[in-house]
Amino acid sequence: MNTTASHIQIRLADEADNSTLLRLAALDSAPAPHGPVLVADIDGEIVAARPGSGTRSIADPFRPTADISELLELRARQAA
Repeated sequence: MNTTASHIQIRLADEADNSTLLRLAALDSAPAPHGPVLVADIDGEIVAARPGSGTRSIADPFRPTADISELLELRARQAA
């Protein structure tokens, strides 16, 4: 049983996140996101991202991120 709680933060990526987004895109075999990008940050680590251009989310394929990607999609629709 996992007794530690994770904190998920949905935020806009900034320039400091560029290398992490490139790595995440490579892991997901997806193009690197451009423009405004929403990211899901779990305890300080970006595990999923959604470009504002309406393309699909990218995520770390080695982590369970389906729910997190859905959360990013929901937040993007709310912001539109």
